[in-house]
Amino acid sequence: MNSSTSTLWQDLTWQELPAKLSACGQAAILPVGATEQHGPHLGNGVDFIIAEKLCAEVSARTGVPMLPTFPYGCSLGHSHRWPGTIALTPVLLIELIKQIGDWAYHSGVRRLFIVNAHVTNAAPLRCALEMLRAEHDDLMVAVLNTATLSARVRDAHSADAADWHANDAETSLMLAIAPEGVRPDKLAEADDPDRTCGCVFAHPVNRTSLNGVTGQPSVATAQKGQQIFDWLAEDLTALVQTGTRESPPLEFSYFHPA
Repeated sequence: MNSSTSTLWQDLTWQELPAKLSACGQAAILPVGATEQHGPHLGNGVDFIIAEKLCAEVSARTGVPMLPTFPYGCSLGHSHRWPGTIALTPVLLIELIKQIGDWAYHSGVRRLFIVNAHVTNAAPLRCALEMLRAEHDDLMVAVLNTATLSARVRDAHSADAADWHANDAETSLMLAIAPEGVRPDKLAEADDPDRTCGCVFAHPVNRTSLNGVTGQPSVATAQKGQQIFDWLAEDLTALVQTGTRESPPLEFSYFHPA
C-alpha cells in the first residue's frame, strides 16, 4: 500500500496528513489494547492484536487515519501469578493517552476515536477523555469499547461467561484473524468456569481462575471468530462514519460564559 491509499498514521508524511484529516472531518482512530496473559492457549497480545486488526479494517473502510496501536493497558488485575502480563497503573495510562491526544490535536485531529479492546482500560480512558476535552475546546473524543460496541457483539462475548477472559469469543477471534497466536492443542484443557456470580467485590484473576481463563475456549472456531470480527467491523464503521459528521448539540465555549 502506497502513501496515496494508506490510512495508517505511520505511513503518512507530514505533508500528506493534513489532506487525509481534512477528508474525514479531522478525525483519527487510536487503537488501545493490553499485553497480558490469556491462559495456556493464547498469546499475550490478544487485546492489542484485536484492536489493531479491527481499527486497520475500519480505517481502510472509512478513510479515517489510524494512529499506531497502544499495546499496553491497565492489567493489574491479572496479578503476578502467570508470566507475560505487562501492566500500567491507571494513572499512568491516563497520562499517556492524554499526551498522545495532545499531540494528535496539534497535528490537526479534532475528532478522536479511542477504540479499546481491554475491559479494565475503560475507566482510565474515560478519565483521559475528560482531561482532553477540558483542555481542547474544539476536540471531540469518544471511547468505544470493542466488546460492547453493539448488542450482538456484547452477546457473543458473554455467551459462555459474564466475567469472560480468553474465552470462546476471544479465542474464536484469534483463530480467525491471528491464528499464529493460538495453541490448538491446549484448547480442550483451557476451559475454566466463571466463579464471580454473586460476588460483591471485584476480585483479581488469580482468585477467580485456575489458569487465567474464564469461559469455554474449547468450543471456539475460526468461523465464529470471523462472524464476530465482521460484526465488529460493521458496527465500528457505522459509529465512526456517524462521528465524522457529528457536531456538538450546542456551541457554547468550555472556557467562557454564554
